[in-house]
Amino acid sequence: MHARNLQSAYEDFGKLKECEQLYERAIQLDPKYAVAVSRYSQLQSWIVHTFEATPERREKARTLAERALQLEPDLPEAHLALGFSHYYGDNNYEGALREVEIAQRGLPNEAEVYRGIGAIQRRQGKWLVSTANLEKAVDLNPQDTWALQNLAFNYQVLRNFGAANKIMARALEVDPKGLGLWEVKASLAIDEKGDLSVVENALATINSLPANSSEQKTEIAIARANMLVLLRKYGELLQAADSLPDNPPHNVPPAFGGKYYVIGFAQQALNDSVGARMAFLKAKDVASAQLKQSPDDARVHAQLAKVLACLGEKDAALLEAQRARELLPENKDAFGGPEITAAAAQVHAILGNNADAVKILEELLSRPSWITVEGLKADPVWDPLRNDPRFQALLRKYGRKG
Repeated sequence: MHARNLQSAYEDFGKLKECEQLYERAIQLDPKYAVAVSRYSQLQSWIVHTFEATPERREKARTLAERALQLEPDLPEAHLALGFSHYYGDNNYEGALREVEIAQRGLPNEAEVYRGIGAIQRRQGKWLVSTANLEKAVDLNPQDTWALQNLAFNYQVLRNFGAANKIMARALEVDPKGLGLWEVKASLAIDEKGDLSVVENALATINSLPANSSEQKTEIAIARANMLVLLRKYGELLQAADSLPDNPPHNVPPAFGGKYYVIGFAQQALNDSVGARMAFLKAKDVASAQLKQSPDDARVHAQLAKVLACLGEKDAALLEAQRARELLPENKDAFGGPEITAAAAQVHAILGNNADAVKILEELLSRPSWITVEGLKADPVWDPLRNDPRFQALLRKYGRKG
């Protein structure tokens, strides 16, 4: 029960490690305790998805789920665990959905089940039923800020900002100091209206949050860096860069790009070309080392592509961007794929391939994605396109549609 309570701290790796130890102890005390084995498997799958995408953790998640099913073949929690192993470990969305729906029959009022179904369905591009299941999860557990945040993500990708803002207001009533909640609130304000005042408020809140572990310090540092980029406070960003991790967690989106990429980006904006190049060279080393550990991680390929583009290594950058899109295409992942596609557009923008960048952005604007007209106007990563008539025409065209 103690581990189960800690397991809801989805973005706190420190608490999840403590949770891991508690499940280990529970299973030591009772090796046939199938519910504990199931929950432990589910925890491993989440850590793979969010923090450490290692083959060892993937295998552990799968083995524990299979062990739980051997102990109790009809246990809903065991089917749920196997579903999440398929989902997070293998990107096998059909298999994952099949197992979670089996779990649903035994746990018809469990919010976590509906949240899982909704999360899988949006990867499949089934936005209508995905949103309905996430709404059901919120109805069943209205105090679960993770369910609220995930429902807001659906509304955000569908550009239903009115609904997204209402959901985030509810979430912040439950947890006014939630780091992830303030990040979502800020991103909604940028994507909907380009409203930097909300980003300023979010930054002030983030700066006031206590950091009780190294993991929390990392999460706060990354959130602060993202806010400072949007606010174009490059001097402050360089000062804050020491707190950034060399190797960002697995769940950090491609837009972040890592410590040295952020430093290079800031120095480039401050016209320090020598310092920027040195930082980008370090970023290249970090990303190359990450690829040796996770050669099939689309996000790392996307990160390396941006770094190579900043170093002027055009052919290598385009190859890495293409590899990232092949590993995580939108037709296989309608939720995560657009992030990789947007990263590829950014690579083209950095390289001066404006026509290609604008073409990709238009595709993203024409379907559910994280790209919006107001976001393109506000985010400095698109500054290389700022004065291109094709980019301005794109903003006008989709601004009218909005």
